[in-house]
Amino acid sequence: MIRLVVHRLRYELIKFWRDPQAVFFTIALPVVFLVIFAAIFGNETLDSRSGLKVSTYYVPGIIALGVMAAAFTGLAIGVVEQRERGILKRLRATPLPPAAFIACRVAVAVLLTGLIAVVLTLIGRVLYGVTIPSDRAPGLLLTLAVGTATFCCLGFALSGVIRTANAAPAVANMITLPLQMISGIFFPVDRIPHAVRTVAELFPVYHLAQGLLAGFDPHGPAGGIDATALAVLATWGVAGALVAARTFRWEPQAR
Repeated sequence: MIRLVVHRLRYELIKFWRDPQAVFFTIALPVVFLVIFAAIFGNETLDSRSGLKVSTYYVPGIIALGVMAAAFTGLAIGVVEQRERGILKRLRATPLPPAAFIACRVAVAVLLTGLIAVVLTLIGRVLYGVTIPSDRAPGLLLTLAVGTATFCCLGFALSGVIRTANAAPAVANMITLPLQMISGIFFPVDRIPHAVRTVAELFPVYHLAQGLLAGFDPHGPAGGIDATALAVLATWGVAGALVAARTFRWEPQAR
């Protein structure tokens, strides 16, 4: 079974890297966003009380965007495409257990989010002097792991309710883009109207961004752990897993 899992994981990774669009939107686009925002807003002090720089704020925010691209948008679109092309149905006839396929998809998302986090952190360090306080690194890794797991669960849940492969990108982006706009990824949260921020706090995107920021902010929560953010992310993850268990399908949906 281990050989089957490794073989399938290798296939999924090769398939990803041979798809230029997937590589661009998952890996390259977050880098482009980071460079653009740093060029527009410079490296001025965002908060005079904490001394937080603009670049330090945007690095974890764009990492959050990358997590969503790999673990939510990319996963949901990929699963829907494989289902509607009959690939998932054929996989059920192979010795590969269903749980192993799901584990492979999650492993791909984990590897990609780790790569995105490393690349963006290195760019932030080299170009903008962004550092991660050593005592906050464990909290940052914990938030990244919980956030990735949460959005994987939500990605599987979303794939179960999308009926066609053509609709998958539109539906996924229709959900993610508005939430990213109001959750402090593109704009600092203190510049977002209170009523809008209140709505954003109901969803996991806001808490992923804030939880990752705690790992970069030297004046943030102790250990870089935002307990509220982790609790909300875990709640959404459990809800996503429950929905996915009821809606996930291996066969193409009837039109």
